[in-house]
Amino acid sequence: MSAIDTGASGRMATVATLPNEAPWAWLAAGWRDLWTHPGLSIGYGLVFTAASFVILYGLVWSGIAALFLALAGGLLLLGPMLAVGLYEKSRRLAGGEHVSAGSIALVKTRSPVSLAFFGVVLLLAYFFWMRVAYLLFALFFSGTGFPPMSEFVPTLLFTTHGLGLLVVGTGVGAFFAAVVFAISVVSVPMMVSREVDTLTAVVTSIQAVVRNPAPMLLWAVLIAGIMALGVVTFFVGLAVAFPLIGHATWHAYKATVH
Repeated sequence: MSAIDTGASGRMATVATLPNEAPWAWLAAGWRDLWTHPGLSIGYGLVFTAASFVILYGLVWSGIAALFLALAGGLLLLGPMLAVGLYEKSRRLAGGEHVSAGSIALVKTRSPVSLAFFGVVLLLAYFFWMRVAYLLFALFFSGTGFPPMSEFVPTLLFTTHGLGLLVVGTGVGAFFAAVVFAISVVSVPMMVSREVDTLTAVVTSIQAVVRNPAPMLLWAVLIAGIMALGVVTFFVGLAVAFPLIGHATWHAYKATVH
């Protein structure tokens, strides 16, 4: 393990060395939390699903529904902050505390200022990603314009400019996702449960990834895969996928940072 000064609390945080199969245990623990008072978790996921529908409707209304995939990728950037209530539910369950809709909707974090600042950082990253995605679409479809939603998948897979967008967009999106994953994988639940400044939480998160590359890579792949399953069901599956990942992320934090 390696120790990190958490600053405000005066306590040292240590980053553990994890077994490669650790993410499966996090998912199992998250699954148990999901089905303990399931109405709270599923309700939380339904709010996330509804918000995704609203954003998708906005894209359709604006005539840029083809940015659907960019929106889906953007969900991974905002997810760590949007799951704060799920972290709180898992924390309360582990501590034997009462869990209610109010307790997960209005979370009293130990580091509210640090968490708010980090939320702004992730929101800016999301807006930047959407802007980059729009520019990529405009670049590759400059001669034809944005295809309608009904033609988007065939255009993406069976045309030269569509394949170019798929390759470049996937690469750029993966870079954004990797950076956000590294800085947020344990930092947000850490700020929920401890008095810690944003920089220390982010450094701890990065160190957790650097110290445990194999399990963290597996965890990133599992997150992407489970969220993708939620998205391909036109966001309906996110009602389960999102809370599952949120609860499992809390257990990832507890296993990694001591």
